[in-house]
Amino acid sequence: MLTKRIIPCLDVRNRKVTKGVRFQHNVDLGDPVEMAVAYSEGGCDELVFYDITASAENRPIDIEMVREVGRVIRIPFAVGGGIRHLEDMYQALLAGAEKISVNTLAVENPIIIAEGAKQFGSQCIVLSMDPVKSDSPACPSGYEITVRGFRQRTSIDALQWAKQAEDFGAGEIVVNSVDADGTREGFELNLTRLIATNVGIPVVASGGAGTPLHLIEVFQQAHADAAIIASMIHTGQYTIKEIKDQLDKAGVPIRKKW
Repeated sequence: MLTKRIIPCLDVRNRKVTKGVRFQHNVDLGDPVEMAVAYSEGGCDELVFYDITASAENRPIDIEMVREVGRVIRIPFAVGGGIRHLEDMYQALLAGAEKISVNTLAVENPIIIAEGAKQFGSQCIVLSMDPVKSDSPACPSGYEITVRGFRQRTSIDALQWAKQAEDFGAGEIVVNSVDADGTREGFELNLTRLIATNVGIPVVASGGAGTPLHLIEVFQQAHADAAIIASMIHTGQYTIKEIKDQLDKAGVPIRKKW
C-alpha cells in the first residue's frame, strides 16, 4: 500500500514565509530556508513553495531561494509562482526542485502542461487549482476554477479542468479549496473526493487543515494521496511527528522517520 504524504506549504513573499485566510490578511512568519530545514528534519515527506507575488509583479520565481533550499534539504520539493514558460521550469529544476506547480499559467495556456510533461516528464508537472463553490451552469460539478490568487473567476468547471490536465500529461493535481483556505476548519472533503475519484493521477488535498483528524478524514473519506498543511504547523500547535503519530494510530499508512 502506498503511504500518504504530508507536505508543508510555504507561501513566500519578499523572502518571508507568509500565511493568510482565503488569500487575504497575510502575516509574515519566518525565513523559508530555515523553515524548510526544520520541517525536513521534522519528518515531512515533501515541501511546496509558492512565490505568491511573482506573477503579480511580472517576474520569475526567486530562483536563488530555490537554489538555497536545494542545497540544504534532501527531500523532494515543488515550486510555483512566476513560472511563465519552459525555461523557467528548467531553471527551477536545475536549482534543485523536483516538481513544478502551474496554476494561472496552465489556465491561460493549457498546452504548457503537455510541453512540460514532454520536456521534463509528467512526474515533474503539477497542476495546482483553486476551485470555489459555484452555482454557475457552466460548472456542473459545483466548483469553479479561479486564478490570480482567487481574484479572477474563469467559468471553468473544476472537474472538467482536472480531467483535461490529466489528459495533457500532468502527473499530480493539488486541489486547494478557496472556501477552506486558512480556516483550519477541515478540508473540503466533497471537492477532494470529486477530483480524486475521477482522475487516475495522485491528488493532493489543500486548504483547511487544522487538526490531525482533518488529515485522517481527507485520506480515509476523500481518498487524497497527500495533504498540504500550513497554519497548524506554522503556529507550533502541532509537530509533523505528532500529526503522523495520530495518522498511524488511525491506520493511515505513512512513512515513519522515528
